[in-house]
Amino acid sequence: MPAIDVQGLTKEFRTAKKAPGLGGAIRGLFRRESETGVAVRDVGFRIEEGEFVGFLGPNGAGKTTTLKMLSGLLYPTRGTASVLGHVPWHREDGYRRQFALLLGQKNQLWWDLPARESLELNGRIYGLEEARFRRTIDEMSELLGVRDKLSTAVRELSLGERMKCELIAALLHEPRILFLDEPTIGLDVVSSQVVRDFLKRHNQTRRTTILLTSHYMADIQELCERVIIIDRGTVFFDGRLEEILGRFAGHKIVTLRHDPTPVGTVEASGFGEVVEQTPVSLKLKVPRDRVIPAVKALLDAYPVQDFSVEEVPVEDVIRQLFRRDAPSADAHHST
Repeated sequence: MPAIDVQGLTKEFRTAKKAPGLGGAIRGLFRRESETGVAVRDVGFRIEEGEFVGFLGPNGAGKTTTLKMLSGLLYPTRGTASVLGHVPWHREDGYRRQFALLLGQKNQLWWDLPARESLELNGRIYGLEEARFRRTIDEMSELLGVRDKLSTAVRELSLGERMKCELIAALLHEPRILFLDEPTIGLDVVSSQVVRDFLKRHNQTRRTTILLTSHYMADIQELCERVIIIDRGTVFFDGRLEEILGRFAGHKIVTLRHDPTPVGTVEASGFGEVVEQTPVSLKLKVPRDRVIPAVKALLDAYPVQDFSVEEVPVEDVIRQLFRRDAPSADAHHST
């Protein structure tokens, strides 16, 4: 039985519309127009226990809405979901003790209290034994490098320190499922790496099932073997990260390092699109099915000292996918 099983999950939001001006306000008292927008449409996927899955998509794609439904914060318009054998929006106590939701732009720690006091409150809410509570706090704060910050008021912590304390609060009761929404947003390079290392270790040692949304491809590439890509409320890719290149990247990057002999842009462009050119190097974007003949021709044509063939960066491929032309709006009007 998968840890998360989602079938046909759909969420529609109904919002009122008002014509401008006083006349519009008066008309709205007698005849109100509304608009129904689709945030999530017929989403389905399965995640096995212990998997670390990236949940990708542009802003407004429906990622956070999906996480909120799986956390029981929102009721779906239709569809089904089972998380650890529970229906999330039934909000059973047995389920709420087995998952955690961490939103990178929301705080769960009390702003004016020391982080430790908020953690102690959470420990009491979950009924944790004192020894288990202390052991968990000591271990996680040491791994995240915030052991000496737990007595500091949350409002005085840096963004990175605060997010690390939020992560401790989310994992304090040792949930089996962790939903992460942009946990490294706004963090510096060092803090982001500490958080990634911690999450990787936690997943490997505790077998916690983690569903991660992030706009930072470093998070996804380092932590997730599998990704689910959602756009305009619909899943259009679910598979291993490297499969994205095979399915959606039609080119490879060929880089040549050569003797300081002029290489004409016009001549080089015959092998592919010139991405970058210097007196001693050349970088080309070459169609995947033409890489081998292009490399052979370049080696014959120019005094090459070294060359490399690389995949297009994953973040570039996904960025191109998100730039697809948007379809007509999925909204209708009713009175």
